[in-house]
Amino acid sequence: MLAPKVPVAQEGYPFIGFSAFLTLLFAILGLTGPALLTLLATAFILYFFRDPERFIPERADALMSPADGKVILVEEVMDQTFTGSHVYKISIFMNIFNVHVNRSPCDGDVDRIIYVPGMFYSADSAQGALRNEYCATLLTTGAGRKIAVVQVAGLIARRIVCWLEPKDRVRRGQRIGLIRFGSRVDLYLPKETSIQVAVGQKVIAGETVIGLLP
Repeated sequence: MLAPKVPVAQEGYPFIGFSAFLTLLFAILGLTGPALLTLLATAFILYFFRDPERFIPERADALMSPADGKVILVEEVMDQTFTGSHVYKISIFMNIFNVHVNRSPCDGDVDRIIYVPGMFYSADSAQGALRNEYCATLLTTGAGRKIAVVQVAGLIARRIVCWLEPKDRVRRGQRIGLIRFGSRVDLYLPKETSIQVAVGQKVIAGETVIGLLP
């Protein structure tokens, strides 16, 4: 049985509280127009920071999507930055209407957390892929496979939140962080992975199977 929880990420509380306070203040002052605008803003912020429960498939060989959004890239690359091997790179673009809480694709141990400051180009652009700020979580599965989950900031996103630390042990589908207001997540998977998604496909964090490990 799932433990009851408030379906809003805690990082959203300050934004929600400030917007709600402004709404109340404008209402008290009788400023109907500003009060309606801030009420709409409060509703949107609540919607943006929503954090619904997800039902994780029980398949032991399944790698789950780390983010809600649309697959914009599936390609084989030589990854010299994170895993040091030939991998499949899968990029998922999250617009401002997607759930922005990110989840672990697999069970594993956190080897490293790498944060690199950078620019804030559009997250689905070529410049964004190369030069944007990012936070990479490097995982090792029980079978010794290396997997990297890279949260990439976008044009509007200016804050990457990672809730993990090195030596943490994570479960498949566990919440690992979020990115505020539009962004992307890049996933680096072992070459032997059987990829189950295609470019243009919509995916759901913790529920969509991205790939299968042999």
